Amino acid sequence: MTDRYDAIVIGAGHNGLVCSALLAKAGKKVLVLEANDQVGGAAVTREFASGYSVSACAHLLYQLQPKVRKELGLSAKPASDRMRNVALSRNGKHVRYSDGAVTGVSDGDARSYRQFHRQMTRFADLLNTYLNLTPPRLGTSEFRDLATLARLGVDLRRLGRDDMRTFLRLIGINIHDEVTERFETPLLRGAVSFDAVLGTHLGPRSPNTIMTYLYRLAAGHGQLSVPRGGMGALAEQLAQVARTAGVTVRTNMPVKRIVVENGRVAGVETAGGERFDSLIAVSNADPKRTIMELVGTRHVETGFTRRINNIRMRGNAAKLHLALDGLPTISGLAKTEFGDRLVIAPDEHYVERAFNPAKYGESSPEPVIEMTIPSFRDPSLAPTGKHVMSCVVQYAPYALEGGWTEATKDAFAKTCIGTISEYAPDLESRITASELLTPADIEREFHITGGHWHHGELALDQFLFVRPVCGAAQYRMPLDGLYLCGAGAHPGGGVSGAAGRNAAKYILRERAA
Repeated sequence: MTDRYDAIVIGAGHNGLVCSALLAKAGKKVLVLEANDQVGGAAVTREFASGYSVSACAHLLYQLQPKVRKELGLSAKPASDRMRNVALSRNGKHVRYSDGAVTGVSDGDARSYRQFHRQMTRFADLLNTYLNLTPPRLGTSEFRDLATLARLGVDLRRLGRDDMRTFLRLIGINIHDEVTERFETPLLRGAVSFDAVLGTHLGPRSPNTIMTYLYRLAAGHGQLSVPRGGMGALAEQLAQVARTAGVTVRTNMPVKRIVVENGRVAGVETAGGERFDSLIAVSNADPKRTIMELVGTRHVETGFTRRINNIRMRGNAAKLHLALDGLPTISGLAKTEFGDRLVIAPDEHYVERAFNPAKYGESSPEPVIEMTIPSFRDPSLAPTGKHVMSCVVQYAPYALEGGWTEATKDAFAKTCIGTISEYAPDLESRITASELLTPADIEREFHITGGHWHHGELALDQFLFVRPVCGAAQYRMPLDGLYLCGAGAHPGGGVSGAAGRNAAKYILRERAA
């Protein structure tokens, strides 16, 4: 005999937990199956060296949707709220920016940045409205879809003629042209460029990097925090909310296949041979893994399979973890600022040069780096007096020429540490342990095809109406009973919970019809 559920969610990443909790709150009997031994997907906290813990993949919280917080009653207290961004300079004359204010630049750049931030956050607020809605289908006559399209037109008009024209002009262009036109300070141009391309296979000169910058600002205008206990603390709270609502969450239960009978979902089977029955399977896995592996191509139309297989989702960001015996020395950085986000991106040309090798399957010899020292504000992550450094490093292509071997990983880790040491000369002497996760490692540890944390590149042809692909932008796959709720669905990646919430709302509405 098998257990029967109203819905089975595959994967206990944050979107899967959000989706399952909302389904359960609506009275559904829900099971969540997670392959790893802890919930959270890529938003987990784990030990990487004895006594040293780190947010293993996602390490900053800045996109969690207010509607998700409110509907689930989340109250995770951050260890570091309203962190500032510090663009590091080798000579100690750093640029600091946050909430539309910037220091370390000319008065003209300070004014320009305020104007830029004000305009970008206004556009991001418009975008954010539609990140929290099921995207409308194009070419449909259904009232709900037409109403959403009409609302979009009205909201664009509300920007005013000038801002509407500016928004439509900017949405598909590159960040490089915008920063070089607006700012004279190289560090500011570099930092803003880096913010626009972080986590993507894009450089500052690539089209639609304004859109990725706006996506970053959506929800919280880019204000940064870290939950006390790391990102895993947020995942654990989401799991507790789900369990309280009645969800059954089981870890160490990798799903082998989605069972299809008579042309529709009938349940799932785990790698251990257990079967659980349900007419609804909601996959928090990426679209390729869901269709190509869990469902199997024979159950869906050939053209759809081809579109899914062609999704661009090769990661370009590596994660570097360093255990330190004390804080490194960084010229010009006040001690309180070690709890902020530190960025190595000297100018927009540096960021573009860092990207160039990735086009040809090579890692960057001069990478751009986002650094945090989470233990500075949260001592529970490291032994007393010691610290953890967590870095996102670009560019490290998933399909490295020759493959990621221990030798190539060691070489790239040394490159990263050498780059940071140009700003923190004593860093290397303070390192007691290190760990480098390439996109290939991220794929293996977090079960994300290509190691891309967005489950697919954020680009205009893989966004909104066409995410993950044409004909599947509303969470429902072309197999009766199968839905997506992860970052590969609208609106995309980042720890926002929007995809999970939107998917749950859509499933409940469709099943009630």
